[in-house]
Amino acid sequence: MPRLLALLTAVALALVAACSHPDRLPSVPRADTVRAQPLGIANARFFADGDVSPMIQEGMRSVEREMANLRAEGKTPTLANLPTAYYLAVSGGGDNGAFGAGLLNGWSETGTRPEFRMVTGVSTGALIAPFAFLGPQYDPILREVYTTLTPDRIFRARGLSAALFNDAMADTTPLGDVIAKYADEKMFAAIAREYNEGRLLLIGTTDLDAQRPVIWNIGALAASGKPEALKLFHQILRASAAIPGLFEPVMIDVELDGKKYQEMHVDGGTIAQLFLYPPSLEAGRLLKRKRVAYIIRNARLDPDYSMAERRTINIAGRAINTMLAASGHNDVMRTFFISQRDGVDYNLAFIGADFTLEKKGEFEQAYMQALFQYGYDQARAGREWHKRPPILVQQSAK
Repeated sequence: MPRLLALLTAVALALVAACSHPDRLPSVPRADTVRAQPLGIANARFFADGDVSPMIQEGMRSVEREMANLRAEGKTPTLANLPTAYYLAVSGGGDNGAFGAGLLNGWSETGTRPEFRMVTGVSTGALIAPFAFLGPQYDPILREVYTTLTPDRIFRARGLSAALFNDAMADTTPLGDVIAKYADEKMFAAIAREYNEGRLLLIGTTDLDAQRPVIWNIGALAASGKPEALKLFHQILRASAAIPGLFEPVMIDVELDGKKYQEMHVDGGTIAQLFLYPPSLEAGRLLKRKRVAYIIRNARLDPDYSMAERRTINIAGRAINTMLAASGHNDVMRTFFISQRDGVDYNLAFIGADFTLEKKGEFEQAYMQALFQYGYDQARAGREWHKRPPILVQQSAK
């Protein structure tokens, strides 16, 4: 009996050792969160909930680069006569990103899609944002990505033991391969060129250790010339879509005072599913020029009714979806009120109640293709943009 007990104990210990959770380097100390600079690039990222002066400085430098570019074209720009600045914010939404991809494709075909001075993206919106930033010539790639993706090109499911002994229920190495294929050196170089002309590409992630929203300045990263910058770009895109618990987090290495640390980054939608710029920035007081914002919400804004089963996992899942929907509504309202405060022309697109196809699973091709076509048709018909969030329209109609 003692031998059998010893054998069983040895087997149990071996199983625990085999299933131990992944190791990581220490997190950045609380007091040094802002001082940590990935790859030593001072303006590579900003904390959206902190001191906005670094973002203001970056914004003013972008205007200086824009004016220098205009002068190189033989023009005489001043702060009073700068051309209209167009902004684009693309939200999270998983496979619903097919809507935004279709909308951008259809918008290009109308000939009215502007060049954006700034593009922001979160989660699936982060994957769309670089293509939208670089212009209609990248539309065919957006179409290909969002109409041909299948679950096996996004993740590999892990066993149930991953809930206890790993960092997520799925491995997103396949998504990393997709990102590396399309976000290549050519794209990175193009982003750097546009950054040097005064345009900004911003991607949101969540620093889970610090519980803070992070805005990554992708153009500065691309223009840095750092050998590891492209790899970090890939990590940022993968992190922005890393749904906590479902998809594995991304560990980003930083060095501070000669010591190595790691930050754990996950889906930017953990804190905000879309952003235009931090509310405390008050862009209207910084620069007097006409500004137009386009917001793509890759989700519905009407309630998604469904009878919930009386099972723990179903109730928990339904509650999480409800919280995400409420968060998405709040983000739409927040961007609207910020735009109104700062005198920015507001335009919102979202998946309407007239899209009724139900999906049978995540990243189902038939669903994504239909949603892509829906967004495309909305743009071609000129029905995509709304001047106010629907709840405010309903309230004003009462």
